Amino acid sequence: MSQKIKLFIYFFVISFYSFQLVAAKELPTKRAIISTTYELIKKQNFTILPSPDVFEKAMTGFLKMKEEGLVNAKKEILSIIDFSISSKKERLWVIDLKTGKVLYHTLVAHGRNTGVEYATKFSNVPSSFQSSLGFYTTGNTYIGKHGLSLYLNGQEKGINDNAKERAIVIHGADYVSEDFVKQYGRLGRSLGCPALPMNLHKDIIKAIANNTCLFIYYPSQNYMAKSKFLMDINMSYNGNTGD
Repeated sequence: MSQKIKLFIYFFVISFYSFQLVAAKELPTKRAIISTTYELIKKQNFTILPSPDVFEKAMTGFLKMKEEGLVNAKKEILSIIDFSISSKKERLWVIDLKTGKVLYHTLVAHGRNTGVEYATKFSNVPSSFQSSLGFYTTGNTYIGKHGLSLYLNGQEKGINDNAKERAIVIHGADYVSEDFVKQYGRLGRSLGCPALPMNLHKDIIKAIANNTCLFIYYPSQNYMAKSKFLMDINMSYNGNTGD
């Protein structure tokens, strides 16, 4: 082996381990930020919050997206959907991270082929009529067949990056309401879109439009293993991707 190749391998190995050490040092700092933020939100809001585990994942991805310039740093809005929760219950949170205020906590529908009362199956495939997990950025608003609606940009390849092709957007729907739950024992379902109550969808869309972060969660080992935005968490658990 030539001296040049040996030197190249040496510097590659040194660089790799230096990156690992930096990442390991940054992780406790990020966790401290996330923990402090969660406690501040708890103190300021008289409502049920996402679980600490789900919030940690959402914030980890948000901070990563912020570092990469993918989200509106001035707005700092984080939306979280927890699809492990029954569709009969409020499972969407819109949080202003600057003030620590929960702006909205409400119902949200999943795709018709994702499940009935509970979401269980997810897909990135066109015409699957299933919801997709992971991190999104919000786009512009438009007026469609559901009225005011919001484009979503899936940021995770192979997980949700077909959102535009699949016309996965945020919109209002009559089947997302307490009255529907009382009549049918669950929410209605969309074609894969995270549909919102008609009395709130306009306000929520206006609040989260234009490059804010949306995280759609479900305790999927497969998703956790693949998500590029949750690499810090994967590393901290030494490859254990179970939730």
